[in-house]
Amino acid sequence: MSGESGQPEAGPSHAGIGWPNPERNRAGVPGGVIRRAGAQGRRSWIQKVLEQIMDSPLQCVTPSEVVPVTVLAVQRYLLEDEPRDTVPKPPLYCYDVTISDGVYQEKCYLDPSLNSLVYQNILKVGIQMRISRVSCLYNEKRIGQGILCLGNVHCGETSDTICLETPFRNRAHEEKPERPLRGGKSHYLALWNNEDPYGDIWLTDKQPEELNFSDTKIISLSHLEMTWANRRNFPALLVRIIHKSKLRYYGKPDKKMIEPYQTFLEVADSSGTVSVIMWNALCPEWFKSLRVGLVLLLQDYSVKKSYPFRIQPVPVDPQIKLISTMEICLNLRDPPTNIIIVPEKQVKPEWRLPKLNHRFTTRSELDNMPENCICDVIGLLVFVGRVQRSKKKENREDFWSYRWIHIADGTSEQPFIVELFSTSQPEIFENIYPMANFVCTQLKVVRNDNQVPKLLYLTTTNESGVFITGHRGQPYTYDAKVKNFIQWIKTKSDSGEQRNMVIGGYYPYPPVPETFSKYSSSIKVQSLLTAMSEVRKEIEDLQYREQKRIAIQGIITAIKYIPHSSTTESASASDTLRNANRPSTSQAARVENQERNAKRHHHDEPMSSQCFPTTSTNLNLSNKIRILQGPHTNPVAVPQPGTSVQAKGIKPGMPTIFNCRPNTNPNLQGKARKTISDRWESQLWREKKFGLIDHLHYSRVYPESIPRKFTFEHRKFLSQQYNSQPSKYIPPEGRPPKLDDFKSARSLGHFEVTILGLNHEIAIDVAFLPMYCPEDIRTSQIDTLLTSMNYSCAYPRDANANDRLPGPRAVAGDIIKAVTELDRVHIVGILDICNLGNNNVEVYLHKIYSPENTS
Repeated sequence: MSGESGQPEAGPSHAGIGWPNPERNRAGVPGGVIRRAGAQGRRSWIQKVLEQIMDSPLQCVTPSEVVPVTVLAVQRYLLEDEPRDTVPKPPLYCYDVTISDGVYQEKCYLDPSLNSLVYQNILKVGIQMRISRVSCLYNEKRIGQGILCLGNVHCGETSDTICLETPFRNRAHEEKPERPLRGGKSHYLALWNNEDPYGDIWLTDKQPEELNFSDTKIISLSHLEMTWANRRNFPALLVRIIHKSKLRYYGKPDKKMIEPYQTFLEVADSSGTVSVIMWNALCPEWFKSLRVGLVLLLQDYSVKKSYPFRIQPVPVDPQIKLISTMEICLNLRDPPTNIIIVPEKQVKPEWRLPKLNHRFTTRSELDNMPENCICDVIGLLVFVGRVQRSKKKENREDFWSYRWIHIADGTSEQPFIVELFSTSQPEIFENIYPMANFVCTQLKVVRNDNQVPKLLYLTTTNESGVFITGHRGQPYTYDAKVKNFIQWIKTKSDSGEQRNMVIGGYYPYPPVPETFSKYSSSIKVQSLLTAMSEVRKEIEDLQYREQKRIAIQGIITAIKYIPHSSTTESASASDTLRNANRPSTSQAARVENQERNAKRHHHDEPMSSQCFPTTSTNLNLSNKIRILQGPHTNPVAVPQPGTSVQAKGIKPGMPTIFNCRPNTNPNLQGKARKTISDRWESQLWREKKFGLIDHLHYSRVYPESIPRKFTFEHRKFLSQQYNSQPSKYIPPEGRPPKLDDFKSARSLGHFEVTILGLNHEIAIDVAFLPMYCPEDIRTSQIDTLLTSMNYSCAYPRDANANDRLPGPRAVAGDIIKAVTELDRVHIVGILDICNLGNNNVEVYLHKIYSPENTS
């Protein structure tokens, strides 16, 4: 394995372009061997560019011929500070891009000025790219080594046919393990976060070893705690792994660490439990082989005083002593630690090693669990959201990766709602889908009973682990609650359950409180409100799959209904697919993209004339339509449009926007409504819309943001659609379907809402997604998923089974009519901004605070 041994040279290229002298090529200069295309084959464009560079007195050239090449890989790594750098810079991640011209593959260095093309997922695997400026960067410490540097590129559409059989022109690029072209690092990082192990340096084949313990001196943890300060040499430890943390990457440009990783193990013997820290090159060697429950023999370790600010996880067994005064350190050197996995069959009862216990909780028990309580869950995945990212710190390049999931266990009509962060298990995190049995350990309860809707969900911790494929042989299978779940799942039919499964889409969770003052106290940002003039920058600063929530002030001046599965929406979806493949240039990456919003779909035509007819619908419902603000909210009666906010059933401070119900006037029963307007605009908007200094158009709903009904036979395709973009190209299996071919889990469509700034100078178009699925109203999992969306309209069934639910257009008309009551009212809007990559950005209206609840 690669570690500190065989340390690579700093500077450009471990393997680069070849020496131009043919004699040297035949001699095989390291890193400089060029494969020549056969005489009968077409000539390599990469080869011609290399020859042009070698013949040019300049290091930077414009290729004489610009042809499309295919992007096969985009790989990220940290580049150390150059010796000439006197002031440490923030982490600078670099990218190597592997291209193919159909004859050869070549790994190239991407000029850092083009990094934003990767940040926005414009430069990605599978696309065709034209390179119009190339330079050569040489390693001055080695003979004949240099690398191609891409200085100007134009990213085009996804390639229809991609061949992975073309060889590398430079054989050194095929060497294992893969190494970055520049710097002293021996490995690449995961493309979108630092927690996931990535690449071939991460070993998985460590096996247990039969041992003879007769000559091995072993010390207990409690005895070591009392004597370690006076010892130079430490006897071996015989311990069981109780918890294992996710990886921590601590690389910095000014630190010359080859593999700067760290992970924590909580280990225990009969006398106590202690933290073990695995450092640096030991992590790639051992991390993927160590799992909770294994018994280890640790030799040649070091001991130090524990870090005072780290909080250890609470032992599952309260009888085990928590040792917090010392830490065990495992290193590849100083001293070189010896780690041995002990076969379970060789573990003796007299060692009295603690058994692995779990804290499994059922969904019915969760309602009574206190905040911050730790638990394990097992259940059936009924909803898997798309992968999202959030910044660890502002103005940094480091992100967390996470997704929302729903887990049902049969003990409640409500599922577990889980905020699942990456647990350094990408093989599971990137391959979960509905209908799978799922286990997640060390989850923390997040709850707030003092807001409406009440907040209750689970989130992963540093020690969380996930399991998805078969539970046979796992230690938790002996737990009584696990056995009960397994019995419950045997009663479910796959065909029946598949109808209730949903994957992907925009998921606005967690919900915000009912008043703006509670919202203000619940978030941690420097500036609570975002000025309309700052919204564009907030949007353009977002990176791929980053989602951010902001609050703005304004006036709702227009609303338009976009029906689901209508001709309008189908055309919009087609436009979306075309725009998703719109070419992007590297020039746009170097400057602020002031034209991004001009590419958005918008409607500047008047919004006052179009109406659509509605067929006769029986609206004799004993239950009014309610605004459901979360899965635990008690429904409240909603006033008719025009009634005072102090009407019966409405408390002061309760939001009034989008409170909608059908007209239940008995005089209208059995009669058809004449017309329902599908759009509205205020007189204020007619006066101001042509005099704006800026109008932001972000109301389009892209296919990726629509939750889809899950189908098992297409599970791989659907999982890929809602995962992050891969670092290396993965060929599809057969002819892949289109995302629009899968049925939406929504049936109401969406709204385009225009919010005008208080100064009447800037406006923004945003999307609003109420959820409404009449055919699924009796299905608890689907209904729970949909009604957990903030401000979601749902129609409870009346006791009379013959009552019919109002149609989507009737609902849309009621919503639009309710909005007209807010004409010229100053509101605070909570917006969710989502960057889908490739210059596709959506802005959703998550909630509105009216004057009664903004104080």
